[in-house]
Amino acid sequence: MTPTNLLLIACALQLSAQSDQGINAKTRDQVINTVLETLNRSYVYPEVAKEMVGSVRARQAKGEYDLLASNSDFAWKLSEDLRAVSHDKHLHVDYSFDPTQEADARRIREQSGPGNFGLFESVQHLPGNIGYLELRSFGVSEVAGQEAASAMSSVADSDALIIDLRYSGGGRPAMVQLLSSYLFGPNPMQLYDMYDRPTDSLHQVWTLPDVPGRRLPNTDVYILTSPRTFSAGEAFAYNLQCLKRATIVGEVTGGGAHSGEEQPIGEHFTMFVPTGRVINPITKTDWESVGVKPDVAVPEEKALKMAQLMALKKIAKKAADPMVKLRLAHMTFDLEKDLR
Repeated sequence: MTPTNLLLIACALQLSAQSDQGINAKTRDQVINTVLETLNRSYVYPEVAKEMVGSVRARQAKGEYDLLASNSDFAWKLSEDLRAVSHDKHLHVDYSFDPTQEADARRIREQSGPGNFGLFESVQHLPGNIGYLELRSFGVSEVAGQEAASAMSSVADSDALIIDLRYSGGGRPAMVQLLSSYLFGPNPMQLYDMYDRPTDSLHQVWTLPDVPGRRLPNTDVYILTSPRTFSAGEAFAYNLQCLKRATIVGEVTGGGAHSGEEQPIGEHFTMFVPTGRVINPITKTDWESVGVKPDVAVPEEKALKMAQLMALKKIAKKAADPMVKLRLAHMTFDLEKDLR
C-alpha cells in the first residue's frame, strides 16, 4: 500500500471519528421520543409497539443511554433494544453525519442509477438446457423492467429454471410481483394480501395480466435459498412455494416479512419502521421470524447442484431421444457423485 493511500485512509478515519463525536442529552431525548411516537402511530403490531415503548422508557429511566459515547453507538443500542422486544429484523435506527434528506436522496440515486438495478447478477444456461438467474435484490420495476423482460425472455426456452436467491437481501414488492407474473399465464393469480397499519387497510396483490417479453408458465422452477435470503427475496420464494409453482432448495431464510419505510428522525437519524404485514391467502400467515422453509433442505453450498440434479432427472423422463437420455444420465451421475 502506497504512502498516499495510507494517508487517505488515515484522513477518512479521522473525519469519521470527528463526525461521530458524543451525542448530547437533548438530541438523545428527541430521538427517543420521536422513535417511540412513530412506533405507537405506525408499527405493524400496536401491542408490540406498546411493549417496545415500555422497555425503552425503562432503560431510559435507568440511564442506560446516558453512557453511550457516540451517535452511532446510541443508534445501534436503540435498535438492539427495540429488536429484543419485537424480534423484527427490519426495524432499525441509523445515524448518518450527512443530513437525512441528503442521505436519502443519495441512497435513491444509488439504487436507481445505471448498473444498480439490483436485478440479475448472472443470466446463463446450464448443461441440459436449464436456465439460471441469480438475483441479489429486487430493484425498481419502473427502472429495471426492461432488464427483467430481456432476462426472462432469454431463458424462456429452457426445460427448467433455477432462480438463485441465496444472496438476495430484499428489494421492492413491485419487482416481486413483476417477476412472479412471468411464471404464470395471463390470468391473474393472487400472490398475497398486504395489511397496512397507518391506514388500517388491506389490499390484494395479484400477478399481472400483461408483461413485456415471454412468459414461462409451464417451466419447472427451482429457487435456491440461504439464511441471507431476506425480505423481498423471501416473499418471492414463499409466494411461489404456497402456489406450488416452485420447489425451494437450500436452507431456511432470514425471516423478515414486514414492509415499511425509512423515516427521518431529526436531522442526522433515520428509522426504518415496519408498517405492513403479508397475509398469504393459503397459509393465512407469513414467514416473519421463522423464515421460508425449503422443500428440499441441503446446505446452501450444495443447493445449486441439488436443483440441477432434480431438474435433469425430470427432463430425462420426458426425453424421447435415447442419445439425449444417455447424455442426461451422465450429467446426473456426476452431480450425484459431487453431492455425496
